[in-house]
Amino acid sequence: MSRVQLALRVGDLAESIAFYSQLFNVKPAKLRPGYANFAITEPALKLVLLEGEPGQATVMDHLGVEVDSTAQVAAAANRLIGEGMKTQLENDTTCCYALQDKVWVHGPGQEPWEVYTVKADSPTTAAPACCTPA
Repeated sequence: MSRVQLALRVGDLAESIAFYSQLFNVKPAKLRPGYANFAITEPALKLVLLEGEPGQATVMDHLGVEVDSTAQVAAAANRLIGEGMKTQLENDTTCCYALQDKVWVHGPGQEPWEVYTVKADSPTTAAPACCTPA
């Protein structure tokens, strides 16, 4: 199953967790310092909350498509490259408290999109820019 990911940078993580728990009637699938994610079945959505600066307005951090396997990430990368899109591959990267393989592209407004798979859970995340392609 694949699902769309929406990653938001929020000014009040606890308040945002409470809001989205009520909105989607689910509890976070993963809670870590400065981080929460929700694996929502209906609609099929991975909602990621990243702690921003206190009091800041919520902003879109990045978008993604979560897929089931590294083979699907590779297939997406090959398709995107074949379409002439500039891509950035990241294999075996630790980001958002998970070991992941991913490919990044940017939309016409420079919005970052990733196609990724989670290979394993991780007790740590990378630096604050882990969800930002170089």
